[in-house]
Parts: sequence; C-alpha cells; structure tokens
Amino acid sequence: MKFLASLLAILLLAQPTVPQTGQIPVPTGQRTAEEAGSRAEQNVPPPQQPKKTIDTAKLQQDADELATLAASIPTAVSQTNHGAIPRDVVDKLKRIEKLAKHLRGEINP
Repeated sequence: MKFLASLLAILLLAQPTVPQTGQIPVPTGQRTAEEAGSRAEQNVPPPQQPKKTIDTAKLQQDADELATLAASIPTAVSQTNHGAIPRDVVDKLKRIEKLAKHLRGEINP
C-alpha cells in the first residue's frame, strides 16, 4: 500500500509544468516557421544578388594556357617509355581539368 501511495505521489509530482496562463508553450521552430510564412505573405521580393563581372583578360589567359597544355599532351603521351606515363603529364592533365572547370564556371554561372 505504501508502494502505491509513493508511486502515485511521484506521478503527481512528475507532471509536466504548464505555464500559469494555461497555454502550452510554442516550440521555437514552429514560431520561426510562422514568422517566415508571414514575411512571405507580405510579397517582399527576394534580395537581388549582384551580377558577377567577367574578367575577360583573365579568361583569355586561362583559355590560352588550356590550349597550350592540351596541345602538349599528344606528344608527351607518344613519348612514353614502356607504358609508364611521366609525372609531368599527369600534372598537366590535372591542370587542364582545373582550368576547364574554372572557365566553364565563369562563362556559365
């Protein structure tokens, strides 16, 4: 009997606390979502991102370097000894890939 009485006392004391106003608190994530929704309803346009200026001189320099490196690859590959590709060819291929990605990103953002 003492066990049941102590269990009941523990359960009554362990009840979640509710504010005196009788309202259940609103989670912060839900409050943030509601605020975002109200801002969207105000027809506020999204912030404009500034347009990127293209440095044509740098693009031309990168394109020239890319063309030079690409032209040197066939002769370097034909000069390989017994199937071993020299280290500088691998480095050139990596640089070609990097330049091509950079140019593609600058031209087509």
